[in-house]
Amino acid sequence: MLRTRVGYCGGSTKSPTYRSIGDHAETIQIDFDPKRIRYEQLLELFWTTHNPCRNAWSRQYMSAVFYADEAQREAIDATRRKFVKMPDQVQTEIAPLETFWIAEDYHQKYRLRHESALVDELQAIYPNEPDFINSTAAARLNGYLDGHGSKQQLDREIDKLGLSMTARILLDSSGTVRTFWLVDQVAVVPDGLDGAEGGDVFEGVRG
Repeated sequence: MLRTRVGYCGGSTKSPTYRSIGDHAETIQIDFDPKRIRYEQLLELFWTTHNPCRNAWSRQYMSAVFYADEAQREAIDATRRKFVKMPDQVQTEIAPLETFWIAEDYHQKYRLRHESALVDELQAIYPNEPDFINSTAAARLNGYLDGHGSKQQLDREIDKLGLSMTARILLDSSGTVRTFWLVDQVAVVPDGLDGAEGGDVFEGVRG
């Protein structure tokens, strides 16, 4: 996992915001290195970590997956039939990707923003907000702080995240890095990023 961004997708409303989302769904966009993880593996996580046969109580929080081309659509259909016990009863919306509207800055890296010391260090490296939001280090730290990914994963890549010893101790003592995963997003826009280098995929991700 190289980058995550949360936003809005699937509707026709122009320039949606959290307070005026229109007919869009809250969505997470994932950039990944296909040399390290296959698109089908991301779809397996998507199908197996929520109930795709349950009706959503609102379009904003519906289950959805958006495809960029015919190959992705075929992969979505194949994994739906493989990983969902009742594939013909799936309520998840499967639709072509049109415009992904990135959400407001304060929604990005939500868990990380609660750790001011870590944010200060990353923003010294990425002083521009878009660079901070698009940072692989910020995305991965956000996931670890929210309890996704294992201690072993963190230990393997801690030297690559650009943190001081003080920040490392803070992260290590946060008590949130656990050994199980849970993807709690309701919609996904997987997107390959060819040629990039990344660490191990998270065992779960939150924007």
